[in-house]
Amino acid sequence: MPNNEFVDRHIGPSDEEIELMLKETGDSSLDKLIEQTIPASIRIKKPLNLPEGISEYEYSREIRKIASKNIIFKSYIGLGYYDTITPAVIQRNILENPSWYTSYTPYQAEISQGRLEALLIFQTMVMELTGMELANASLLDEGTAAAESMIMLFHARSREQEKKGANLFFVDENIFPQTLDVLKTRSAPLGIELISGNFDEITFDERFFGAFVQYPTADGKIIDYKDFVAKAHSKNVAVSVAADLLSLTILTPPGEWGADVVVGSTQRFGIPVGFGGPHAAYFATLDKYRRYMPGRIIGASVDAHGNKALRLSLQTREQHIRREKATSNICTAQALLASMAAMYAVYHGAEGLRKIASNIHYYTGLLNEGLKSLGYNQENTDFFDTLKINLPSNLNASDIRRIAEDRKQNYYYIDYKTVEISLDETDALKDVNAILKVFSLAKNKKVLKYSKLPEKEYFDARFSRKSQYLAQPVFKQYHGELEMMRYLKRLEHKDFSLTEGMIPLGSCTMKLTGAMEIFALTWPEFGKIHPFAPDDQTKGFQQLIWELEQDLKSITGFDAFTFQPNSGAAGEYTGMMIIRKYHQTRGDMQRNVILIPSSAHGTNPASAAMAGMKVVVVDCDERGNIDVEKLRQLATANKKELAGFMITYPSTHGVFEASIKEMVDIIHQNGGLVYMDGANMNAQVGLTSPASIGADLCHLNLHKTFAIPHGGGGPGVGPVGVRKELVPFLPSHPFRKLSYEDECTAVSSAPYGSASVLTISHAYIKMMGGNGLTKASKVAILNANYLSAKLKDYFPTLYTGEKGKVGHELILECRDLKEKSGITETDIAKRLMDYGFHAPTLSFPVHGTLMVEPTESESLHELNRFVEAMISIYHEIEAIAQGKADSKDNVLKNAPHSATEISKDQWEHPYSRMQAAFPVESLKESKFWPSVSRIDDAYGDRNLVCSC
Repeated sequence: MPNNEFVDRHIGPSDEEIELMLKETGDSSLDKLIEQTIPASIRIKKPLNLPEGISEYEYSREIRKIASKNIIFKSYIGLGYYDTITPAVIQRNILENPSWYTSYTPYQAEISQGRLEALLIFQTMVMELTGMELANASLLDEGTAAAESMIMLFHARSREQEKKGANLFFVDENIFPQTLDVLKTRSAPLGIELISGNFDEITFDERFFGAFVQYPTADGKIIDYKDFVAKAHSKNVAVSVAADLLSLTILTPPGEWGADVVVGSTQRFGIPVGFGGPHAAYFATLDKYRRYMPGRIIGASVDAHGNKALRLSLQTREQHIRREKATSNICTAQALLASMAAMYAVYHGAEGLRKIASNIHYYTGLLNEGLKSLGYNQENTDFFDTLKINLPSNLNASDIRRIAEDRKQNYYYIDYKTVEISLDETDALKDVNAILKVFSLAKNKKVLKYSKLPEKEYFDARFSRKSQYLAQPVFKQYHGELEMMRYLKRLEHKDFSLTEGMIPLGSCTMKLTGAMEIFALTWPEFGKIHPFAPDDQTKGFQQLIWELEQDLKSITGFDAFTFQPNSGAAGEYTGMMIIRKYHQTRGDMQRNVILIPSSAHGTNPASAAMAGMKVVVVDCDERGNIDVEKLRQLATANKKELAGFMITYPSTHGVFEASIKEMVDIIHQNGGLVYMDGANMNAQVGLTSPASIGADLCHLNLHKTFAIPHGGGGPGVGPVGVRKELVPFLPSHPFRKLSYEDECTAVSSAPYGSASVLTISHAYIKMMGGNGLTKASKVAILNANYLSAKLKDYFPTLYTGEKGKVGHELILECRDLKEKSGITETDIAKRLMDYGFHAPTLSFPVHGTLMVEPTESESLHELNRFVEAMISIYHEIEAIAQGKADSKDNVLKNAPHSATEISKDQWEHPYSRMQAAFPVESLKESKFWPSVSRIDDAYGDRNLVCSC
């Protein structure tokens, strides 16, 4: 019989070890621990209404059945989504490799040099292909990247423009429908007014600050925008361009005709279409916007010994750090997908990319000739990969569609007389002939068939790219699979991931993503489905998403979910927009005040600000709890304007606050809604729920609680659950309309956001089952309390609940150590790398502390290894405080120690090499070596270098 104990594979401590751990925490059972931790008033009295978990073998059979309901057609729909060929060496060594997909955002750069190098290559690729001066790595999708460009230009207006209230943003009518919808969503709460029309007819005046065009256009035309850009610039209007990145290998890049910002998707660079995502968007701009640019910028610096080292540059560009003053709420980057796209460019090189793009273009041109010879009117004179076909009077789109779908082909039907076809890198001569057969049959003409591909350009010579690109050595060295495999392995070995040891970051939930959970992700039945494919071809995805929604409804107590938000911060923003819409439909246009605790994640106030809300901060008391009386005062004082309250539960301080229901009642009594940030849902599942606490809506981080991996900083998925009164305000989509009059416009480019990774959370829930999920929450809480008990005499826990317990995470006090030794929390974090650990969350939410979340997946052995490391570090600090170790030249101030440093001929430190590299005996068996020493952050910001 197959083993069905998946729960025991996911949860680290065995039942026997749990008993030993409970003795340390002083609890007689797991249930007694939970009683001491979670207030009785919010605990769920009944088990989760979910079936028992199934085995990996059973799940593999079930997911195969679901996958078989997705029917794979050749999709020529285009609209920003295309079939691709993922090189096997990249799929095998990155996408399916836990060393790449279980790493965290590279905040600790010394142990992130591999993925930082990959992301620097991504930026270089984008800058080279767009002709721009600066790029980030990366954004969520093309629609949100377009919106971020609009918002950046709005905040970068000149003083004169601000003074005159310039708030008009021109959007050309020939852009992707989903991009326009996201622009509508993001512009409205900020007071930006969209003006849509023909770029050739718009007249700019002092009311305009920006403009947006697409290249090539949504219907495939290549337009010369040079005069348009000059006209805009003459009126101090900046121009943003959405460009097909692959086309820029053969078309003149926007940077060469004056664009201020260039955005788009890198999906065509070997990333499966996956029903809409995840895909890394790109964002490139001029250097003058570096202080306004959203997202993460990778830059070069040096380490303590002058060696080149990479890091996140200008970290304040992650605008959520500015909280309510933020100009973006971007937190997640699609790092894993950006790394794949970068390596696609490395593997193919400039000539390989040019050949791929040229072949797509040549086949499109051949198709164009065939259609014309059949008597069809194709209106695009200059094109890259897309044809717009106007049908003759005796045919309509339904005639074409019937024949095409009989032959498993999908086209984009603009209206009943117009068909659009986009080709991609998977197409060959047989595919062109198959399309021509459809159009031949529609006219009852002899089937046209070609046997040769002419290499001919079908656009004016002035559009042809003349400039060189991707000439750096990295794009020339790794075109053979063996060398490419070795290069990817070299990058992998510079990175710390869950394959190396625990990543105890508080509020980040770096838990196991089981191999079976990620198994189906790369199947073609999920990877090759276009997000705008007809419903009868996507029954598998529909079933999977429906089942996932039913399970999340049972877990949270909510009535409906949207899966469109493709990050946690996007979920927060979506929640704020739902609240905004709810109040507006009730005539309460003035309700725009959001109360947010001072302990909240930085994305909370940033997301509220992006939704046009006025943020009012609620202070916490000396125990780390929200000051309830202060909350009452603020809610009462803002009663007429109160829109809602954002709260993370358990709190970011790691505590289940006993007064939570009282706080919820205060908000409701004053006409507001309660939004729960679900980042800490890993402590709730099966024990309490947002609905039982009284929240009206909540986003969930599927990349935390529900096992989707972080992938070096993304993908993320942030679905939002709502009670029934808020269901009519969920976000809709141009290609997946809801049935409510008051629905919000789209918050991301794809109807279901990063749909392909929903397979992971679906697998996790089905294999864990209701009892397994509940046990996971209990053990997550146990693991945190075990660490708190073991470290109390060294690094005491800063905040606990009323009965002395913590939730699933805890804050370790380090500030007193700094006072007596000069050692900071940063020094402790860097020293932990020498012990084979990623650092906990640094100085958040309390400056000078470390926030630790061990998760339920970590074994007792790994927890004890962490305890051993922390106690050893404590004694190293004591040695400094007592004068036994030098106050400046010591193992903590010099940490981490790289292999290069340890192996130098001359050793000039007062401590030994052994103490530096092998402070505990277990490291002699297995040691992760940081590839660089401590990095000089200030040098990197003073000398910003963001490309290879």
